[in-house]
Amino acid sequence: MQSRSPASRTGRPRSATADAAILAATREALVELGWSKLTLGDVATRAGVAKTTLYRRWAGKNELVVDAVAELFDELELPDRGSLAADIEGVVLQFASILALPEARSGLMAVVAEATRDEALRERIRASVVDRQKRLVLEGRARAQARGELPAEPDPASSARTVDLIFDMVAGAVVHRTLVSAEPADEEWVHGFTAVLLWGLAGEAAPPPADG
Repeated sequence: MQSRSPASRTGRPRSATADAAILAATREALVELGWSKLTLGDVATRAGVAKTTLYRRWAGKNELVVDAVAELFDELELPDRGSLAADIEGVVLQFASILALPEARSGLMAVVAEATRDEALRERIRASVVDRQKRLVLEGRARAQARGELPAEPDPASSARTVDLIFDMVAGAVVHRTLVSAEPADEEWVHGFTAVLLWGLAGEAAPPPADG
């Protein structure tokens, strides 16, 4: 069954305070109960709201958990440490620390698994997590170009592809390291990863090798 979009539902205006309480209660329930035992009824009780309040905002548990996890990633900030390498290391360490949280780890892995059979849920993950966090790549790349650390890429289509690639490389590597391999993304690992990433970025404007 496909997930319903909350944008299609109408009703009373949403309360930011109620939303924040519900999302916090969802993360609390994830830690205490785990994905399989989490219910909207339990979340409503923890948040001090009626269960119908949740259903006016979210179609079900999948969508609720996506938004609860997405709120954690919205706390990411790109530090200005004076160089592209230092900026990348700073945000990657933040990202890894969020993924180390039990609520982020269990929530993200659960909704990704569910999304393998739910196209609407995949779209929600893409919109709520992936697309929102690409802001960090855009900001970091623009800052590095202004410093002269990266070449300008005036073609919009080419620039968008590069941003997508950078995001996929960073997110994919950190998620694999922390959630799949269950290894620490500590300062030593982040330093090595950043060096490899920058080596690739330095050649992003180079022409492809000739055939044969």
